[in-house]
Amino acid sequence: MSAIIEIDRLSFRYPGAERDSLRNVCLTIEEGDFVAVIGGNGSGKTTLCKTLNGLVPHYWEGDFAGEVRVDGVDTYESSVASLSSTVGYVYQDFQNQLVRPRVRDEVEFGPTNFGMADYAERAQQAMEMLGIAHLADRFVWQLSGGQAHLTALASVLAMRPRIIVVDEPVAEVDPAGAHALYERLTELNQVHGITVIVIEHHAEFIAQYAKSVVLMDDGAPVWHLPAPQAAARAAELASHGIPAPQIVAACEGLDLAAAPRTVDEAAAVLRTAGARQRDSWAADAAAGSASQPTVAGTNPASTEGDTHRPVAVASAVSHGYRSVAGDLLPVLSGVDLTIRAGDRVALVGGNGAGKSTLMRLLCGLQVPRGGSVTLDGIDTKKSSATKLAEHAAYLFQRPEQMFLKDSIRADVRLFPAGRGRDEADALVDRVLDRVRLSDFADRDGRTLSGGQQRRATLAIGLAMTPSLLLADEPTASLDVASRDSVIAMLDELSGAIAAAVVATHDMHLVAEWATRVIVLGGGGVLADVTPLELFSSDSLLEGAHVVPPQITALGRALGIEPAPLSVSQWREAVALADASEPVEVRA
Repeated sequence: MSAIIEIDRLSFRYPGAERDSLRNVCLTIEEGDFVAVIGGNGSGKTTLCKTLNGLVPHYWEGDFAGEVRVDGVDTYESSVASLSSTVGYVYQDFQNQLVRPRVRDEVEFGPTNFGMADYAERAQQAMEMLGIAHLADRFVWQLSGGQAHLTALASVLAMRPRIIVVDEPVAEVDPAGAHALYERLTELNQVHGITVIVIEHHAEFIAQYAKSVVLMDDGAPVWHLPAPQAAARAAELASHGIPAPQIVAACEGLDLAAAPRTVDEAAAVLRTAGARQRDSWAADAAAGSASQPTVAGTNPASTEGDTHRPVAVASAVSHGYRSVAGDLLPVLSGVDLTIRAGDRVALVGGNGAGKSTLMRLLCGLQVPRGGSVTLDGIDTKKSSATKLAEHAAYLFQRPEQMFLKDSIRADVRLFPAGRGRDEADALVDRVLDRVRLSDFADRDGRTLSGGQQRRATLAIGLAMTPSLLLADEPTASLDVASRDSVIAMLDELSGAIAAAVVATHDMHLVAEWATRVIVLGGGGVLADVTPLELFSSDSLLEGAHVVPPQITALGRALGIEPAPLSVSQWREAVALADASEPVEVRA
């Protein structure tokens, strides 16, 4: 193989920045590779990849030094337009790259602009590959976040570039669709020889699909290694905030020739090693103590005297949106749902199932076309969204949409000060301290890292002192350390709010935080269950477009009852006999 990307002594600094975002980067990527670029938020992953299609430095100007060559072309001497036929890029803020009114128009846009006679065939093939052909005539503003992400990728695939870069491939895509998306990227790589580069935080996808891994830290590659060698550096990866996949953690202590890459491989290894269910786990399960997630920091007294009171009630709720032609496109139909004090609810379901719509209805940002919603006993049709904001806080899917002022302190203070609440400044100080952002209080929220932005939106919501907190994809696009921080933060809020609802595709969040899961599909509620009940039902998993956490799937494969929901539960549930000889993992 020959090199298709050559980077030599590359450095880059954004205007006004105090230090370089990229520092003396030297990197070579061979044609036909499938590369995962990993590292914590702010390590330089996205900036590095934006040099490959010329966005840095032609769009994002700054101090640029060194050389980037793509298929022999110096990107500094080229242009974004000319590079786009070689490098297809799906951005982290993919919504901003959708420029045409309908899905079909969007996917045809690139090939049409380049004068390709088979533009319609290319677009149809790309949409079918990603399972969105049925959305071809849908307007892009009608799409869910996951559907919009797939549309952006389809528009890139229609160009059939030699290199595809995808920043956070599974962001806002339902778990089943995430694996299907990686399978499609693998097919493009193996069958069509396209070089694939992904910026990824999910170790399980890296281990299963990548051929090589680039670890970034502080603006430079730490190393670029074949995937098996990268996986073997578990301790080093963990020190960079990238813990091993759950199936690798489950095999800790075994003398393995190579780390397992799939649940099936891990199950085979553990059977050979004599894995068995602990008697104590079976006894705990019989007593019911293992039926719910074990969550540190829960404050069961947070709703004492208030337990189980209805906080929000949806009765026979139906809702939909008008198309430009005036047709009503239904999203929800006849939904009955009660959120009670003490509930920690995860809304799950496939892309377009209505999760975000339901949350906006529950908090009164929208009112249902049919049926009713009451919030703290108030009919949302009979009260303004401004008044209802005193009872419910809705945290948007994109944190930057919640930053209206020039500092986090001002954003957090906006609601309580606007309501004339006494000691608003003291409240703001307490909230900022609670979310560990006191040191960043005077920073503009748009300049913070992804994890800090999520914490800032939680602060804005907390300062509203709501009964009900609703968060839309609160862990999307976060590295593992930031994701775990947000999960812990949500856990800690149990003493400050009556109930919380999150819409999520993050099954770790579901397993480790939620006590109740609402599965949406077909316009209604398919199930109202515990996390364990969801992950134990094949029919529910299929209907919800959900894939259980690796550790839960591994427990089921080995017949562990009940299946563990976290690595810590796995260690409580499973005993390992010493294998008589090293266990070989076959690729």
